[in-house]
Amino acid sequence: MRWLCDECVDAAVVACLRQNNHDVIYAAESAPSTRDIEIIELAVQENRLILTEDKDFGELVFRRRRRVPGLVLVRIESGRRQLKWPRVETAITAIGNNLMGNYTVIEETRLRSRPLLTVGG
Repeated sequence: MRWLCDECVDAAVVACLRQNNHDVIYAAESAPSTRDIEIIELAVQENRLILTEDKDFGELVFRRRRRVPGLVLVRIESGRRQLKWPRVETAITAIGNNLMGNYTVIEETRLRSRPLLTVGG
């Protein structure tokens, strides 16, 4: 899968994605301090899933109706960071290519997903 990871995403999750042969751009490495709207624009240009821990993306996507290829929000407390990669991996396995076109929330005990306004839709 092709990912655009917001700079707030735990670096260990980014490393695990790469170790599992995902194509990853990590804003913390390539463009620190990039605004959320610019992350969205790059995701659209490159047809990448956005992975974030920032709830503000939901505001942009749902209230301001910004179209994105797919949005994955990790909602796990920083003190429980060891759970982040296993839960992201579970979402990838369970939802797979359907992460595209959806807003998926990853929590400690559940996954939630709902359709988005997609780039082409």
